[in-house]
Amino acid sequence: MLFDSSVRRELWRSFVGTLVVLLTVVLTMVLIRMLSQATKGAFAASDVSLMLGYTLIGQAPMLVSLALFVSVVAVLSRFWRESEMVVWQVSGARQFSFLRPLVQMGWPVLLSVALLVLVARPWAQSQTQLLKERYEKRSDIARVQPGQFQSSSNGSRVFFIDSHSDGERVGKNVFMVLTQNGQEAIITAQEGQLETVKGQRYLNLMRGERTQTDLKTGEKVLSRFDSARILVGEAEQSEDGRPAARSASTLDLLASPAPDMQGELVWRIGMVWAALNMMLVGLGLASGNARRSGNWSLVSALLVFVIYFNLLSMTQTWVTNQQLGTWTSLLGVHGLLTLLALARIWWRDGGLVTLIRGRS
Repeated sequence: MLFDSSVRRELWRSFVGTLVVLLTVVLTMVLIRMLSQATKGAFAASDVSLMLGYTLIGQAPMLVSLALFVSVVAVLSRFWRESEMVVWQVSGARQFSFLRPLVQMGWPVLLSVALLVLVARPWAQSQTQLLKERYEKRSDIARVQPGQFQSSSNGSRVFFIDSHSDGERVGKNVFMVLTQNGQEAIITAQEGQLETVKGQRYLNLMRGERTQTDLKTGEKVLSRFDSARILVGEAEQSEDGRPAARSASTLDLLASPAPDMQGELVWRIGMVWAALNMMLVGLGLASGNARRSGNWSLVSALLVFVIYFNLLSMTQTWVTNQQLGTWTSLLGVHGLLTLLALARIWWRDGGLVTLIRGRS
């Protein structure tokens, strides 16, 4: 009991500390990226906090798995360096004896990874896609922030307005640059108002002027108008109704034979299996030397983590391209690593020597 509780306590301390550090670093990086995307018009600036939360939910499974892996390697390596492992071994504990406290500590973490991957992450992806689609379906005038230059959804128009009014359908002091078919038009107007006619969206401009330039010849044409109407959007296209693979529920993935759906299913199941494998690999790789200050076991363990999770993404690509089957990729990659991790633990327990002595 003392052995189990001591190991679990050390693992929990290391896991929580590592997870907090990882979340802080990733939160800062994601926030910078979200702010950059918001300024480019990928989504509304008011949705930055929501997008940040949904992105963190999507990144959480890998962060939790990495924190669990690092905590196992760091704690057990410290046991070796400080000769605490020798004390446990003299007391009768072997490498396989650490499996019980690892499983007791790790099963809530593995359960959280499974819930995040199978339930929370698809929901977060669907909410992210919903926010982006809702923002894209807004009018060009509504997308423009007063006092800022911003491109339209298709990139052919650049807008600038001083202010909004009438529910963001009317813009004051409108400036537009239109580029199409080798012609560039610079339009200024005191006011612009959107209207929809037969599924087409038009911008009615009031009291302005238009300077049109032929980009090939440089010829310019200047005209003034009291009112003008410009097509700014077409009728929305109908969708096939099938959700994207990343935002589809796990039950939909299980029921769908589509390659992209099966590839996403392999990634989700593989992520949960990878968290378990990383815990076993951490037990097998943990080592330390009291005479050496560097912690090379942690460096090599992180290298294994990077290679393994890149391989996880590659298996998704292989299944999506129909180069591998669903269960073939799962058993061939994750099942093989489970066996190798257990074999490594058995070998470090002196399994081969014990087997030879038993036969002799």
